[in-house]
Amino acid sequence: MSRLNEYREKIKGVNDLTSYLLKNSGLPGPRGNLELALAVAEEGTIEQFNRFLNTEAEENTPQVFLVFCGVVGLGKLAAKGNPDLFPRLRGYASDPRWRIREGVATAMQYVGDTNMNELVKQMEGWSKGNWYEKRAAAAALAEPRLLNKQQIVIKVLEIFDQITSDIEKAGHPKDEAFKVLLKGMGYCWSVAVAALPKPGKQMMQKWLKSHNPDVKWILKENLKKNRLIKMDGAWVKACQEKL
Repeated sequence: MSRLNEYREKIKGVNDLTSYLLKNSGLPGPRGNLELALAVAEEGTIEQFNRFLNTEAEENTPQVFLVFCGVVGLGKLAAKGNPDLFPRLRGYASDPRWRIREGVATAMQYVGDTNMNELVKQMEGWSKGNWYEKRAAAAALAEPRLLNKQQIVIKVLEIFDQITSDIEKAGHPKDEAFKVLLKGMGYCWSVAVAALPKPGKQMMQKWLKSHNPDVKWILKENLKKNRLIKMDGAWVKACQEKL
């Protein structure tokens, strides 16, 4: 039995779920207990998720794990056919706590597992929002398991292309949200290009002509990724030389 399924069975018999989650959160620490959070999303109810989301919590505390579980749980319910939850999730995409922003990406990937067209539709909207929302859109879509159909990958590449264009036009803002977006885009392109190399390479390499330092940084970071080197090492080397 996988660890996820072990947690699913365990929490079914827990009388005080909140206390159990706080004790087993893995926080403070470098990594929260993702398997437990996913189990809660599978087994929990909207009432429980709302209670978790109302928890006052600072970053890297057991309490923030409760909020994380609530966010991921909303994603699971949205994936089951509750589109009214998407605006709530979009709001959490701009949360100042990075773990909560990661929870949004995980939540939206639940949607992609069920209906990738719906995820792309939602992320097209988010990608036109603020820097945090753009980052959430990119992070949700840059998941290899979701990129298994050509028409989907083309749409994802187009979203990444538009986000990169927005970055080029931005003039290097100093706010934290922009920095978070740049960090995310430093790997997202590589995931989509590896999923569909021919059009992916064509779309990504056109940005080699950009003189914008942020765009150049994004390209350099993506070209370091092993997935691209394994895909076409000669192409990667040629792109690096152009940069």
